[in-house]
Amino acid sequence: MLIEAEIWTVARTDQGNAVLIRPVNAEVAVPIFIGQLEAQSILIGLGNVPMPRPNTHDLLLSIMGMLNAKIEKVEIVALKDGIFYAQLTMKQDEKTLMIDSRPSDAIALAVRSKCSIYIADAVVDEAGIPLTSITEESKETRLTDNQLEKMQLEQDLQKAVEEENYEEAARLRDVLARLEGIE
Repeated sequence: MLIEAEIWTVARTDQGNAVLIRPVNAEVAVPIFIGQLEAQSILIGLGNVPMPRPNTHDLLLSIMGMLNAKIEKVEIVALKDGIFYAQLTMKQDEKTLMIDSRPSDAIALAVRSKCSIYIADAVVDEAGIPLTSITEESKETRLTDNQLEKMQLEQDLQKAVEEENYEEAARLRDVLARLEGIE
């Protein structure tokens, strides 16, 4: 059975970044460990931070819109051998499509499309931890818009250097320097 859930927080732990999914009105959350880029994408979506260029999740939603498709809900459906499984339920015209997804990508899309998130009660039973066991030190505070923009610019700068696009790298370096002067 699926239970409606919400993103309780994105946390930094000793094991890495985790998004904590909490069944609505429950006193437990399920930590799903994700990469730094996925955590950043979820935080950007939660904060409705405008980016100068579309990120992968924004691009996917743009493409879906052009194809008259919409995400209706995200479901975290299983936990097998320590790996979480999710699926997107999409509607395209009169067709309903079920698409396998990593939970981190599904959640990043859910926060942008404002769709509901559900989690299987068996997953909550197996992986849920009491909210009282989560220390304040492990909870990550929401990043400011300025911090999120800096993170994106730093990634863009690294990519420009790797591609030997030094003119763009110099421009991005200057933008970063101005942002650092604001803090």
